[in-house]
Amino acid sequence: MKNISKIMLDGKKKIRGEIMVTHFIFLSSSYFLGTRIALDYILEDIQTQEKIKQDLDKIIKECGKDVSISTHMIQAETKKWEAVCKADHFFKDIKVIENLDKFIELIKRDRKLEGIDIAKYILSKVVCTQLKLQKLVYLCFADYLCNTGKALFIDKIYAFKYGPLVDTVYARYKKYGYNDIEEPAEDIKSDNISEMPAKSRILFAEDGIEKVLSINTTLKKFGSLTASELVELTHRKKSPWSLTKEKGDQSKYPLIKLETIKEYHKFEI
Repeated sequence: MKNISKIMLDGKKKIRGEIMVTHFIFLSSSYFLGTRIALDYILEDIQTQEKIKQDLDKIIKECGKDVSISTHMIQAETKKWEAVCKADHFFKDIKVIENLDKFIELIKRDRKLEGIDIAKYILSKVVCTQLKLQKLVYLCFADYLCNTGKALFIDKIYAFKYGPLVDTVYARYKKYGYNDIEEPAEDIKSDNISEMPAKSRILFAEDGIEKVLSINTTLKKFGSLTASELVELTHRKKSPWSLTKEKGDQSKYPLIKLETIKEYHKFEI
């Protein structure tokens, strides 16, 4: 990211005898909207420079230091966004967000992962039945939780009949039964999220590089095992699943608590 404090701003310049407008742009991506997003500032005075610095500080504070934001400065004929696109086609098809809070809200929405995001990435690397996929999603979660103290994704994990289960992942892939999942590994759709590359989706999230490395390590350990072998691991005595089933309501699928995973995941590895 450019050091904004070192940018010498001149809001109006003459190009070929015409007075041009200077646009300063924050650019990022919204996987929820399925497009690149931008904040557009018109550089006219020192107050605008100060606002840009303050807004960047707020983005970093609320979205994290590793947030993916690029900055651009471009001369255009008018203050309108269409003039920016005319000056440089790179900015075509970008959605301009009306205010800073909305921009931050969209970025923060993508900084948290769901179980389906992990499942999608696993499918890009390992051939799975839906049962094997469920176990690998859980093991990726458990490894990351125990190594970092943080949740890999926001979905809850339940003690299902055949082991730990993420209900959204199960709902998505249960139609495959005992067959290998044959959907395109790099692209899936859910109700509100456009198609996206699996690895890019995770990298955009908070601590994305750390999460990809952790998932890869887990898959290296467990990815070659069969669904039956993975079920055997998660069903071991004192495993989070077995302890939860023993204490839970047998007529339902009880929630596996994070504390239980932290303390007893060691019996699965």
